Amino acid sequence: EVPIVISNHDDHREVTERFGVPFLHLPVDPDDRESQQRAVLAALDAADIDLVVLARYMQIIPPWLVDRYPNRIINIHHSFLPAFIGARPYHRAHERGVKIIGATAHYVTVNLDEGPIICQDVTPVSHRDDVERLIQLGGDIEQTVLARAVRLHLDHRVLTYANRTVVFS
Repeated sequence: EVPIVISNHDDHREVTERFGVPFLHLPVDPDDRESQQRAVLAALDAADIDLVVLARYMQIIPPWLVDRYPNRIINIHHSFLPAFIGARPYHRAHERGVKIIGATAHYVTVNLDEGPIICQDVTPVSHRDDVERLIQLGGDIEQTVLARAVRLHLDHRVLTYANRTVVFS
């Protein structure tokens, strides 16, 4: 059950609401990020959320919010970290001639992108793949890995200990 979608952009309101899921748009004010973060927490509490799934949410989650949902916030990102940190990782990976691309789903901790890994996957690429193709392949694998991580969590097949996971398949 998806009780609510919260976004800092209004882009996907229509598709979300078409599925009967409430959509809450909470834009981020760069001069007052905490107000938006407090509003997110209030909305999560009001919806009685068990699991928070971050998808294309490119904001730092404050420690007080992470602490509220220990091992219950899942993030997804490309697997170029730490080699290609920051903007335009697929462009930089293409310039370097990478041979595989992938995705990592992990629990969020106070240390950015360093939480316990739930699952990962990769796909081969070649010199014939342009940047747009890398982005398409990367997006596909991110969706698959995120869905797998959410399913593993919901099926109670993930144990965490000391920033690591044991995943039962």
